[in-house]
Amino acid sequence: MFTLSPSEARRIALGAQGFSRRRPNTVTPKHLHQAMERLGVLQIDSVNVFARAHYMPMFARLGAYEPPMFDRTFMKASGRYVEYVPHEAAFLPAADWALWRFRMDDFRRRWEDNTDSWLNAKARTLDWVRAELRGRGPLKPADLRDDAPRERGGWWDWDEAKMALEILWRIGEVAVSGRRGFERSYALAEDVIPAEILARAIPRDDAVRELVRRAARSYGVATDTDLADYYRIRDRARVRAAIASLVDEGELIPVRVTGWERGGRPRPTWMHRDAATPRHIDGAALLSPFDPLIWFRERALRLFDLDYRIEIYTPAHQRRFGYYSLPVLVGEHIAARVDLKADRAQSTLLVQSAWWEGPHGYDGAQAESVAGELLRAATWQGLERVSVSGWGDAAEEIAQALHGGVVTVQRHQHPREVAPN
Repeated sequence: MFTLSPSEARRIALGAQGFSRRRPNTVTPKHLHQAMERLGVLQIDSVNVFARAHYMPMFARLGAYEPPMFDRTFMKASGRYVEYVPHEAAFLPAADWALWRFRMDDFRRRWEDNTDSWLNAKARTLDWVRAELRGRGPLKPADLRDDAPRERGGWWDWDEAKMALEILWRIGEVAVSGRRGFERSYALAEDVIPAEILARAIPRDDAVRELVRRAARSYGVATDTDLADYYRIRDRARVRAAIASLVDEGELIPVRVTGWERGGRPRPTWMHRDAATPRHIDGAALLSPFDPLIWFRERALRLFDLDYRIEIYTPAHQRRFGYYSLPVLVGEHIAARVDLKADRAQSTLLVQSAWWEGPHGYDGAQAESVAGELLRAATWQGLERVSVSGWGDAAEEIAQALHGGVVTVQRHQHPREVAPN
């Protein structure tokens, strides 16, 4: 067994996630498909302070692209991608639908075994929704709302038709056939998923093994908890069995990473046999909190010394970094975090706060890298200006490093700025 340094582990992880590749001059659907092949899954989130979370991983890896191209690739009923809950709600290849049958069965069993569940209490509504989808084709929740039989109550005060669609989707009877923004259209799974995929039966052990294999390929180097979390597999015994099988076949290689310990002992860790170790990682990237590189907080702390939490629900006066701070990757390190807001009425990217991250020393080159990525982000979002507040220990250096070009650079004051003495 050989030992990796923390730097080698970071570079392997970044390479596996696509950060060692040169960004293309022009992003095409082919590049989106290639990035998706590496990631396997793209988490969907509704927060839209700067840009919705599912748009950001592609920008982080590929650079600026046309968002309508993303929509055509992932949100239209093309048959190539669908939505399910492999992590949270996410885009994934339609060809993988059968891999998730075990999770669909788990949802069904959990609700069928609970006599008080919505599935059992609202059988009439569910049957009505099934019949509407069968007779009328792809439908949005709003298409059903006015005519749905009303049996008041239900979870979370959701409209009953929408709740029925959500349940039928989770148990695999219904699939998302497309979306416009955050409004989904639903259809019977047989009308969305190709018949040969829908008919495919994959035993639970085989499905878990394949998902662990894919997680290992996407992570490059990982612990068992990393591999389980990538697709949120709670059955750790099956995960361990999958790892053992993949080791026996030579696809996973046991390694040690210096500093990856638990209770003073090295943590069992594996590297995928195809993982490369880039000599260096260039450039900078803005990361969504839901980017696969950092979405597992324990791994983000282990790899990058990044202790991250989303502060959306933290009272404003108690926030440490801002409403929705985004980590900034520079080279192989998380160098900073910036709280961004797109003021579309004023065509301005507001840098509400900026902070250096970690114990590393920072120089003008790193400030230039962060500034350059902010300018690219503004241009990507069609914003004409960047305005930097004074809140945060990196704000002044980044503001000074910004060079306008086609984007005007301004300053503004954040309410959390401390007035000079």
